[in-house]
Amino acid sequence: MNMIIGKRQIILAALVLGLGIAVYLNWQYSQVAVELPITDAIEQGSPNYGEAQYVDSPQGFQDDETYFVEAKMSRQKARDEAVETLAVMLADAELDSEQKAGLAMRAADLADSIEKEGKIENLIKAKGFTDVMVYYDTQRADVILKTSGLLANEAAQIKDIILKETEISPENISIVEIN
Repeated sequence: MNMIIGKRQIILAALVLGLGIAVYLNWQYSQVAVELPITDAIEQGSPNYGEAQYVDSPQGFQDDETYFVEAKMSRQKARDEAVETLAVMLADAELDSEQKAGLAMRAADLADSIEKEGKIENLIKAKGFTDVMVYYDTQRADVILKTSGLLANEAAQIKDIILKETEISPENISIVEIN
């Protein structure tokens, strides 16, 4: 058994390690403790089940903070599944070196997207927005933020941040406000 470690194996190992570190850091920084409020009906012990309740939120029954927490959890779950799928595919011994290199590039792209999303979110939060979600891939960026009304200069600042951090065109940037 003569095993020679070549450039491709070193690059593959470095990319997998980088992806693992990016996923771990994202997981560490995205953990948010959620305290669910106790409603008046539970405190009083006699809920009125027939009474309608009107709310103003994107899902119709969630508040904005719950929306952002669930969106981040959903995004993290999707990323974890993608990383697991890539890891299983990379471990497949029947793949040739070109296929493994392609998978390694996909893993590197995923790690880059995770890093850019986090950086863009932090830069937007530095501008004074409290709740921000960014979905980024190499083709487009979607920003969801909690605001009581986005001003034109604030939208321009957000687009400027995205344009500086990515290589996508301005028409592929969307900003969604949640009031």
